[in-house]
Amino acid sequence: MAEVVLKKVRKTFGKIVAVHDVDLNVADKEFVVLVGPSGCGKSTTLRMVAGLEDLSAGEIYIAGQLVNDMPPKDRDVAMVFQNYALYPYATVYENMAFGLRVRKVHKEEIRRRVEAAAETLGISELLDRRPKQLSGGQRQRVAIGRAIVRDPKVFLFDEPLSNLDAKLRVQMRTEIKQLHQNLGTTILYVTHDQVEAMTLAQRIVVMNAGKIEQIGTPQDMYERPQSRFVAGFIGSPSMNFISCRLIESAGCLAVRIEGGPDLPVPSSKTERYRPYLGKDVFLGIRPEHCTDSRHHEPGSGMAGFRVRVDVVEPLGMDTMIHFRLGAQRISSLVDPYAAKEVGEGMELMMDMRKMQLIDPISDRVV
Repeated sequence: MAEVVLKKVRKTFGKIVAVHDVDLNVADKEFVVLVGPSGCGKSTTLRMVAGLEDLSAGEIYIAGQLVNDMPPKDRDVAMVFQNYALYPYATVYENMAFGLRVRKVHKEEIRRRVEAAAETLGISELLDRRPKQLSGGQRQRVAIGRAIVRDPKVFLFDEPLSNLDAKLRVQMRTEIKQLHQNLGTTILYVTHDQVEAMTLAQRIVVMNAGKIEQIGTPQDMYERPQSRFVAGFIGSPSMNFISCRLIESAGCLAVRIEGGPDLPVPSSKTERYRPYLGKDVFLGIRPEHCTDSRHHEPGSGMAGFRVRVDVVEPLGMDTMIHFRLGAQRISSLVDPYAAKEVGEGMELMMDMRKMQLIDPISDRVV
């Protein structure tokens, strides 16, 4: 069982606390992604699991064994770095075989493992080349192959796709996910790209300022964020946050936007939101839940209003429009054929069933 367990793990650099008492359980064969902005502590956490950083406090267990004082080579983990870290004058075969030779694995076993990994990654024809003769994607496959041949208990990935172009990142995401399905090995993966996290992970760990904000499945993060930070970080394009006040209108709750419309709160959310009646709050709504009205009927949690288009961004299958709701600039995803020109009026509908109400003091989702 290659379970990874972190208990109250802390890392300090002088007076700076980089990782704050992190608790995390990664199940055997699970694919878990640590995601967050630069400086949030995700890579430091991964390096502590690998043994490349000492812990300031706490405990780390791999396959049930405490590894705090265990050197990296004895932890049976394999790490794939952002910069590939290939030996420039060695062939692909030699790069992939190096770790096994250091461990004095038999020559024929090394050949078997390297050839099997190369076939899995589609780089069998590259084994005699050197890194300078490879593309970025091919180099990353070699770096992953070097980890695969080790047959470790745990794979650790530290932003492995950040140096690739957009198209190749999408391709490599698919390949890494397929690799996990084929190998069934525990993976702990670090990225700052929330789209990468959403597409790869079985569970996501969102980190902010060295702390875990939320742990859950990609769908949990998208539909049920627990804080304003998570709501704004997960999802592309980002969620709109609109300052408003919760009021009562005709016996029902509504959000009042200064200089804008009153938007009714669905009855399914009334009891949960009622303690905030009369208070200033944030309305969180994703651009995809605020769209053109032609495919929606009024009622059933939909709130219609009219805006003047300020900016139009064609995205292919969707068009992003920006406009003001009262004094606040927000965005909406609409059908390209429904989008109006800049300066024109447009009817939109907001799906209030998808709204999030956020306490401005705690920044927690109600």
